Amino acid sequence: MTRGNQREVARAKNQKKQQEVAKSKPRSDGLTLEQRKFRDAENMREKQKKKDEAKSSSQT
Repeated sequence: MTRGNQREVARAKNQKKQQEVAKSKPRSDGLTLEQRKFRDAENMREKQKKKDEAKSSSQT
């Protein structure tokens, strides 16, 4: 049953490594919260516009 222990130790080690990598990575792309909100809102508007255009063209 030592293999089970090895797996647990390896999982714990990998989890710790992944946490370190996540900490060192910048969470955002240098934008403030308001800038991110604006960018995301613009993307959603574009998606909705494309969806509406596709819906209207398929109805005619």
